[in-house]
Parts: sequence; structure tokens; C-alpha cells
Amino acid sequence: MDSTTRRGLIGRGEPPPGVPERLASQIAFIAEVDKLKTVVRRSPLLAADRRENDAEHSWHLALMVMVLAEYADEPIDVERTLRLVLVHDLVEIYAGDTFLYDAVAAADQAEREEAAADALFALLPPDQEGTFRALWDEFEARETPEARFAKAMDRLQPLLLNFGNEGGTWRTFGVTAADVRRRKSVIGDASAELGDYAAELIDLGVRRGWLAPGDGDVPPPGD
Repeated sequence: MDSTTRRGLIGRGEPPPGVPERLASQIAFIAEVDKLKTVVRRSPLLAADRRENDAEHSWHLALMVMVLAEYADEPIDVERTLRLVLVHDLVEIYAGDTFLYDAVAAADQAEREEAAADALFALLPPDQEGTFRALWDEFEARETPEARFAKAMDRLQPLLLNFGNEGGTWRTFGVTAADVRRRKSVIGDASAELGDYAAELIDLGVRRGWLAPGDGDVPPPGD
């Protein structure tokens, strides 16, 4: 049995004989990205007392795109935007999740994720490697309406989880309202209405004492 056939093997059993190179590569990639389910993020779930994983996050973004696409300030291709959100965090299988408010980890984030993209997408046949890499690069660059809206969903989703958990990671890591506003400003780049909604949640989080006030914020009663 040659090494080409083994590339498509899932588990330790013998693979089917004569698997074509292309299919073997595709199955190898599919098996590898199953690891996304093991990458745990900081955001707490709304429905259970645990943190979400990257696969759950990506699925949630895809649903958000379908539900909220009407709020995009520019017309977007929904199918392409779905592709962007489903691909954008795959590199974290190798690079790990970088917490949005961790300045130290962010210092080499781009370098780690570029290297991860090179390694992961190379598992695919060359044509699909190019397609997946182009989607990942497009998301990171935020130069298309689809990428801007995809990024907006990526920033809105944890905001909803933190607000729904009465502070969530805001409380745990001492994040301030100024920090959140700065990091969430990209929501408004894609949708003025969703940007305004996010700003209202942040303000309400401060008033309820779930988020530390920033400069210019009125502290909640009792502070």
C-alpha cells in the first residue's frame, strides 16, 4: 500500500484499496479539521455552563449571516460570506485561539496564523488549497463587503454571549467599555444598524455593572 492511499486514512484501520490521490487528500483534510471541535474559546455559552469551541463558533456565525444579512450596508453574496465564516478559524487548529483582549498573544498572532494556513490548506488538492487560502486571506483583509460583514459577525457573536452571561469574559478579565468599543467598531464598518445595536449593548452592560466603565462612562450606581 503506497503513502498516497494512507493520506486519506481516518483512524488506525486499513483504508479502502485504490483510493484516488485527490479523494485521499480531501478526506485527510476533513479528518484534520475535526480538531476544530477541540479548540476552546473564552466565550461562555448561553445554553450551558461551559465555554464554546471553535466549531460551535463558526456554525453560529454561519447562522448569523443567514439571519442578519439584510442589515449589511452593502449588498453581499450570502453564500460567499458563509464560506468566509466557515473557513476563517480553521487555522486555529494549529495556531490556537487568541483572546481578543490579550495584547501579548496578539503580538505574534498574524505570524502564527499565516504559518498555520500554509500547513493546513496544503493538505488539500492544489486547486482547493488555493480556493481555501484565498477565502482565508479575504476574511483577514476585510476589503470586500462579504469580508467586512463576516468580520462584523465574528465580533458581534461573542458580544451577544458576554451580554447574555451578564458580563462573561468582560468580568473575568477586567475588560473595560473602552476596550470593547475599540474592538467592536468593525461591526459598524459593515452595518450601521448592527453597530448601533452593539453600542447599546455595551452601554447597557456598563449601566448594569457587567462591564467596567471606560473614559466618559457613568459608573453604575454604588460604584
